[in-house]
Amino acid sequence: MQEEVVVLKKTRLLGHLAVLLTMTVWATTYVSSKLLLTAFSPSQILVVRSLLGLLVLSVINHKPLVYKQPIDRLFVALAGFCGIFLYYFLENTALLFTSASNVGVIVAAAPFFTLLASHIFLKEEPLKKNYFIGLALSMAGIVLLTFSSTEEVAFNPKGDVLALLAIMVWAIYTVLTRVIGKKGYPNLLVTRTMFFYGLLGHTLVLLINGDGLPVHQVIQTPYLYHFLFLGLVASAFCFLSWNFGLRTIGPIKSSFYLYLSPIITIVVAVAFLSEPFGQLDAIGTAFTLAGLLISEYRRRGI
Repeated sequence: MQEEVVVLKKTRLLGHLAVLLTMTVWATTYVSSKLLLTAFSPSQILVVRSLLGLLVLSVINHKPLVYKQPIDRLFVALAGFCGIFLYYFLENTALLFTSASNVGVIVAAAPFFTLLASHIFLKEEPLKKNYFIGLALSMAGIVLLTFSSTEEVAFNPKGDVLALLAIMVWAIYTVLTRVIGKKGYPNLLVTRTMFFYGLLGHTLVLLINGDGLPVHQVIQTPYLYHFLFLGLVASAFCFLSWNFGLRTIGPIKSSFYLYLSPIITIVVAVAFLSEPFGQLDAIGTAFTLAGLLISEYRRRGI
């Protein structure tokens, strides 16, 4: 019995470490995506990124995923559609209209929507007063970030709204992954299958837009390095580690590691993209993080 407790504690520790590492990597992906968007469309970037992730996961394990129930196939397909296709399509499109720093801070508000989705669909978390106080503060921070951008973005905050929609979709993906995880399917096979459905979505958008895929340009430096980072590290490896974290420590604890995301993103964006970070940006970031902390404070009953 004592050995089982020790194993459980070690597994949970690995889950926390996996999510922490994942968030550190994902917080820097906005910068790579922003740089690639100077030469490629969002659908072109996402097709290459998803294809690389799918290829790596297929090489590791090419066995088919055998479903226990027909409904499980629908859950996996929906998770792939939400987490691999729709979330990244919205996020990358948002980067066309707003800064990487803004997207990083807005995505940090994901725990609110994850908590709400978990409450509605999983009945795991009660919604208390501080949840709504924290949500109001964070939304105020996001508004400040929107109007601290350039005049073009300030009068047409399309990018920030798209980023907000992206984290709502991510909350649904998180809940679906939690449901699938409880059914005992192998993490790697589930993640690989999600990438397959996500790639279908990105390919369909590519065909509809008629963008084509300039392979000769993809393999040029420095684009190739960014694609390899996004496809192999941020996609294949990080989705495995994120889904492992969801299974071991749950969607709520995993999502709260997003606190680190805006800080890392802002530092990297300022350093490598020379994005401005003024007083209003700082106030907006502080409001968003304060709201997250207040919500977590109440949830833990500290």
